[in-house]
Amino acid sequence: LRLDDHSGASWREKVLSTPHDPSVAVLEGTHSVCKKAGVTPADVQLFMHGTTVATNTVLTSTGARVGLVTTDGYRQVLHVARSFVPGGLAGWIIWNKPPLIAPLECTIEVRERIGADGAEVAPLDEDGLRHGLVALRSENIEALTISFINSYINSSHERRAGEIARDIFPDIPISLSAQVLPEMYEYERALTTCANSYVRPRVAHYVHNLKTQLSGAGMSANMNLLRSDAGLMTFEKAQESPVNLLMSGPAGGVAGALWVCKQSGFKNLLTVDVGGTSTDVALIENANPRVTRETVCGDLKVRATSLDIRTVGAGGGSIAQVNPLTLALRVGPDSAGAVPGPVCYSKGGEKPTVTDANVVLGYLPEELLGGAMKLDRPAAAAALQPIAGALKVSLQEAAKGVYDIVNENMMGALRLISVQQGFDPRDFALVAFGGAGPLHGNALGRLLGSWPVIVPPSPGVLCAFGDATTRLRAERARSLTKAFADLKDSTVAAALDELSAEVGRELDAEGVPRGDQEILLEAGVRYSGQAFEVTLPVLRAQFNGQGLAALGVAFDTEHERAFTFKLDTDRELVTLRATALGKASAIKYSELGSRKGGWPFGKKRSSDISDAVIRKHRLWADGKEHDAVIYDRSKLCAGDRIDGPAIIVEMDSTTVVLPGHYADVDRYGLLLIRPVQGLRQ
Repeated sequence: LRLDDHSGASWREKVLSTPHDPSVAVLEGTHSVCKKAGVTPADVQLFMHGTTVATNTVLTSTGARVGLVTTDGYRQVLHVARSFVPGGLAGWIIWNKPPLIAPLECTIEVRERIGADGAEVAPLDEDGLRHGLVALRSENIEALTISFINSYINSSHERRAGEIARDIFPDIPISLSAQVLPEMYEYERALTTCANSYVRPRVAHYVHNLKTQLSGAGMSANMNLLRSDAGLMTFEKAQESPVNLLMSGPAGGVAGALWVCKQSGFKNLLTVDVGGTSTDVALIENANPRVTRETVCGDLKVRATSLDIRTVGAGGGSIAQVNPLTLALRVGPDSAGAVPGPVCYSKGGEKPTVTDANVVLGYLPEELLGGAMKLDRPAAAAALQPIAGALKVSLQEAAKGVYDIVNENMMGALRLISVQQGFDPRDFALVAFGGAGPLHGNALGRLLGSWPVIVPPSPGVLCAFGDATTRLRAERARSLTKAFADLKDSTVAAALDELSAEVGRELDAEGVPRGDQEILLEAGVRYSGQAFEVTLPVLRAQFNGQGLAALGVAFDTEHERAFTFKLDTDRELVTLRATALGKASAIKYSELGSRKGGWPFGKKRSSDISDAVIRKHRLWADGKEHDAVIYDRSKLCAGDRIDGPAIIVEMDSTTVVLPGHYADVDRYGLLLIRPVQGLRQ
């Protein structure tokens, strides 16, 4: 957690996860950081929170039992899905589909029909709906989804069905597809709405529990949750549309990395957020994070806007093991988690992890969290000894093997969002954060050739800082699917005005006055016959005369850039989208004092870096032990240079500078790690 005041001062706290109830850790951290700052929870004016509750619900398959109501003839909509052949070996071996979010036995059909033009073709059979819903009671569903064909263009049947369903199921959440995703494509709309229902009870319980406890502690602040697209939504809205929270946790880190690095002039970034269980990576080009209209979480792909974040099962808690038949060393995706955790935590863990390897290599000192947590190095060594014995190598070589393999796994994820999308990672700086990111950042920079490797201040709580830099966000879309020839600028302008008014009213309800709102407009365009569209930014003023013509030229240009060709054929306007953003954050990022100049908040530093030295140290790298130095990051100043090998410790994370590399401290406190021989290797 991180607490900031209007002067630019900040306080931070990092606590262990509480898997049995995530809100416990949040509440403990809130009390602790408020105590450090000398304030009470009642003094907090704005509370922003990124959460992985929805993500973990999907990944662990612990969501609600979902019922689904569809149009007659569409009962198998989730079964039919979209044609999909997994890549690699899975293209020719048998691939079993994951279990459906809404089982077939929990799905009922209703006679009703809305045409593609929005006109009623067949009325809603209300008696049949009631009969089906009553029969659905025996399935003990915990959430209900209603998704009718073409409801995105006329939602009257869905809304009436929702009213009837609330009479029969007054105690469970009901999600309407026209409210969750008012866009065409019946499968994507049904799946996304079912996913919303799947995570809704658990997220609603968590959010309600957290808000109740915070309020009980005296906090009356505005409380917001981070969306997958790095916008903010109120606690109340999150309980209704939790499908927009699937990438909530990782999105905060990307937002924080962008905010911090922009201060120092870095605009092209690869971000790597390493936690205890997974690593999340993203790409930022010209200070703009890449955004996707689909969110992927495990085997689930839903139509919800999110930052383009890729996740791999590689983190500090990833378990290392040797296959007894092949004698191959494997790391992850299984994780020791926070409970029991790595062996060195002395909390009951027995299996060797990446954290244990870092301890054995000397990359992690024996104390974490500012000395509040002790690490048991002999226990970590004992846990890794069987791996060394199986591979017939030394203990340090076995630990280095674990470290190298997990780095390769992380690099694979980074290549997915860079090389696979046509970007050269050598043209990007690498931002390493999360509790374990700075331990691996230098090694990843060497693998990718991405320099400098940037370690922001407080990397372990950068996601919390990112939450504080984001803005309230509301988004609405409308599907048109009409050829340009059948449209007029005035028609498009009217639709954009309606969407802008809808998102504006949504932020009005959340306490954001119109004067503080920023409206962004987008259009999805495709060539006639294509199955996908290209999203382009548009301006409302364009559609006072030549808007469609200009949009067509912009689409041709972008299509040629992305796919190397354009077509001389009809274009279709598929979707219009409006996004309202609240007032930008007023949070400040203070400059770090230098040894020659002043130091913020009245602190003083010596004329050289010696006062930042904690002690001498030994670590293993490049096949041998090296003499190293451990530094206290809180005592570093702008302009300091640290030559590797070195360890830089702070309350929430530890940074490794490998031999042959050095770290500069810039005026904002960023550590900039580069190889000694130049910017590329």
